Amino acid sequence: MILAGDVGGTKCNLALFRTDGGTLRSIFQRRFESKKYPEFEKVVQDFLAQAGPALPAGQGKITAAGFGVAGAVVNQRVRATNLPWVVDAANLGREFQIPHILLLNDLEATGYGLEVLRPDELFTLNAGTPAPQANRALIAAGTGLGEAILFWNGARYVVAATEGGHCDFAPRTDTEIELLRFLKKRHEFADFELILSGRGFRTLHEFLDPSIKHPTFDTPGADPAPEITQLGLAGSCPVCVKALAMFAEIYGAEAGNLALKCLARGGVYVAGGIAVKILDKLRDGAFVRSFCAKANFGILLSQIPIYIVLNTDVPLLGAAARAAAVGGA
Repeated sequence: MILAGDVGGTKCNLALFRTDGGTLRSIFQRRFESKKYPEFEKVVQDFLAQAGPALPAGQGKITAAGFGVAGAVVNQRVRATNLPWVVDAANLGREFQIPHILLLNDLEATGYGLEVLRPDELFTLNAGTPAPQANRALIAAGTGLGEAILFWNGARYVVAATEGGHCDFAPRTDTEIELLRFLKKRHEFADFELILSGRGFRTLHEFLDPSIKHPTFDTPGADPAPEITQLGLAGSCPVCVKALAMFAEIYGAEAGNLALKCLARGGVYVAGGIAVKILDKLRDGAFVRSFCAKANFGILLSQIPIYIVLNTDVPLLGAAARAAAVGGA
């Protein structure tokens, strides 16, 4: 049996999988609020306590575990980016008596999960002209902004994790130059993640018109992002409409930047919970136009396929797949 997890700043998704003829089958899954726990080990303890009674007799032995964690993995240890956690594979193995544990960056796990997706779990935003075995790129906005690159090694795609979401924000228009000035008044460093993440929606809203507020703005612990995106999609708040439009355009521009950096002629995959929630906006053409608007490379970029990943459990699937491979399942 395989234990897998998608460990992020907002939530931790954990699941147990069985391997049937090389196919992963989920047998138990739960979601936990990350900030309610002082350390990741407590999340795993709660999950295993809940999973025990739900498992058939004789199926409780975990042979390998894989966790996709938002942060840079160094020597199988990661300090979570948006949480006060240190996740260490050796410590997890000792505490839970699991012989094989693998830590991956969350986008690395997502990249490996792409290989097990069904065709109906991808939405084609730009058909382009796919180039078999060419480089691929992966970008995902959620609690933070993740980026990864997929390289063909002669037999399969291998995922290279990055921390590209923390690269400096590159404004393209006069309005975006003013946005950069706005960000610099609040932060020492203005990176793409400040905009292309859940918290970015409120930032854009306040930049566009600080006089307009919505109920979640003044509610302790509330996340304004769902309210802003819903009002923006419905067209019922002009500021939300503009904020959503800026988000989509900047998202497309950074996806295009990533595609150029690795010549992702094999396709760009847009994952993360935000893309699914604002799919109607991403489909209106602004994302793709910004993606292609690069000096001398517009035609090349227009030929790159762009896919929206509809299955938000893809990091979990990728972590499970890699754990199964390492654990010999």
